[in-house]
Amino acid sequence: MDREDYTDPICPFCTDMFKKNIKRIPTDRVISKLDEYFGRNDYSGAEKHLLYWLSEAENEGDLNGEFTVRNELMGLYRKIGKMDKALEHTHAVLELVEKMGNKDSISAATAYLNAGTAYKAADNPEKSIEFFKSAQAIYEKHLDKDDSRLAGLYNNMALTLTALKNFADARNYYEKAIAIMQNKENGLLDCAISYLNMADTEEAEFGLENAEEKINLLLKKATDALESKENEHNGYYAFVCEKCASAFGYYGYFAYENELKERAKRIYERA
Repeated sequence: MDREDYTDPICPFCTDMFKKNIKRIPTDRVISKLDEYFGRNDYSGAEKHLLYWLSEAENEGDLNGEFTVRNELMGLYRKIGKMDKALEHTHAVLELVEKMGNKDSISAATAYLNAGTAYKAADNPEKSIEFFKSAQAIYEKHLDKDDSRLAGLYNNMALTLTALKNFADARNYYEKAIAIMQNKENGLLDCAISYLNMADTEEAEFGLENAEEKINLLLKKATDALESKENEHNGYYAFVCEKCASAFGYYGYFAYENELKERAKRIYERA
């Protein structure tokens, strides 16, 4: 899941909060511990951890802390397929953006990105693209052109544009995402995901048989990215292997699908 420090120094609420001496939850430690749960593939533990800190933030009146935790819950519930809960936290996060008065901040843009991803997962691409465009306007205004957060946004926009059958724009955004991530540390893992998504776009537009040559080329690029010696075999690598495995299986690469699953399992077991 895409993250950042949600503390926004220009947020009017932040200044007011300090005046009232509101106790803040330790968001850095919350996220660090969450990463440990994800590194073990322990989604149940991650959920309990986040719900505990959500309660703490609410009890303290810490809107920034609540904002951070609900963003993570939104992504967690989307990942494990609990879409009702994902959308519940999506709505709550959007209400917090309004309440905190920081609609033009990087934090708000990340919330819009997460909301767009949730609505895409809930089979509502029309709503999804609205939030992605809102995030894009803010990100492109405030971030450097090679910021990895832009790449994450572009990849997710391309997925939604494919669902909306806007294939040309989808390819364009995938290419923009890859151009950013191919030079980032461990960025080849994200490139692999984009290549596989591009294969799905080719199939969606032309059909499996007519797009076979392009699909195989993209699968080769994804394989090369996953097998690069530059990759660190950590929890995120395991997550990407697991995520990519089913795509390779779908296109008939069953041996490599099983290899990626086993690779992810070994990493999770030693975490």
